[in-house]
Amino acid sequence: MKTITDSQKIKEVLTRGVEKIYPSFEELKRAMISGKKLKLYCGYDPSSPSLHIGHMITLKKLAQFQRLGHEVIMLVGDFTGMIGDPTDKTAARKKLTREEVIENSKKYKKQAGKLLKFSGKNPAKILYNSQWSDKLSFADLIELSSNFTVQQMIVRDMFQERIKNKKPIFLHEFLYPLAQAFDSVAMGVDLEVGGRDQTFNMLCGRDLIKTLKNKEKYVLSTKLLIDSTGKKMGKTEGNMINLDISSEEMFGRIMAWPDSLIYTGFELCTDLSVNEIKNLKENKINPRDAKLRLAGEIVAVCHNQKLAEKAEKEFKKIFQKKRLPSKIPAIKIKETYLNILDILVKSGLCLSKAEAKRLILQKGIRINGEIKDNWRERIKIKKGLVVQAGKRRFVKFA
Repeated sequence: MKTITDSQKIKEVLTRGVEKIYPSFEELKRAMISGKKLKLYCGYDPSSPSLHIGHMITLKKLAQFQRLGHEVIMLVGDFTGMIGDPTDKTAARKKLTREEVIENSKKYKKQAGKLLKFSGKNPAKILYNSQWSDKLSFADLIELSSNFTVQQMIVRDMFQERIKNKKPIFLHEFLYPLAQAFDSVAMGVDLEVGGRDQTFNMLCGRDLIKTLKNKEKYVLSTKLLIDSTGKKMGKTEGNMINLDISSEEMFGRIMAWPDSLIYTGFELCTDLSVNEIKNLKENKINPRDAKLRLAGEIVAVCHNQKLAEKAEKEFKKIFQKKRLPSKIPAIKIKETYLNILDILVKSGLCLSKAEAKRLILQKGIRINGEIKDNWRERIKIKKGLVVQAGKRRFVKFA
């Protein structure tokens, strides 16, 4: 498949959702207009059994390059995932075993397949970095690490924060950028794509491939989906939306986003054209309606259009018409009477009694539609009783 060299299409790929390009936008655009087929990748460490909506941003960017005819690699970091990326971490990550990272990554290809094509013309490849990193000897590691300095690593913000707070920095955390950098060398790539928080690691790869292979590697950093507190939407912050959750749950969680995320979400997570997004902004569409459109677009990509429409109807039924969901999980409890805290924990609506108590005091618990604000109350268990926690979680006693 020949690459597409249309200047306008290339410009959109290199600007939409893009934070910065190294060494420059002009140089990468020039390479693409020349017709050169670029080999590019983005890495995904399997620290969780599901990819999440933050990963959707880089997957969409890879898909854009794939449609232009370039060679795309989805790299699963089954080796680097055992180290744990220290980026933005104020404490060391929990180290994972090889078995854990392999188990976590089992569904990645299927989930990514909603955005990337792994078959047909110009299929994307999925690789695992243990293929080359497992083969490195201790002598190889010493030789590779001689290309970087301690000063390069220790100036990173999260390490400086730990030094300030007298928290430990482990040697293996210094080696993570080196391990990621070696991926670029092993695959001989022309371009790496990643979130802007990965810029340091990606530039380490650029330096290493230039030193060892005298080869230029472009780096494209994407914007991040930032919540109202300025934190990245992801596992660490506890605000992620997994790509494997139901269409109804995904729709509801997107509707819970702050209004400030709406147009960033359109830009980063949907296929709406720049002009369509601009028109939505200029017409000053009601934030609720804009969010309904956003949720529908994202769910259609992650599931399909039919499920997106069904999820929207269900959302409106529950939140606008104040009716119960069509399907409510049924549970059985043998006791006749239970304290409300026990009900919430046993039903799985809350992880702990502390969380249950907090929700009750915030008037976030309803039983058969009635708000419950007394955490000491004992409830009679009977068939058909509906318990609601927050806006989206329901259970019914069978």
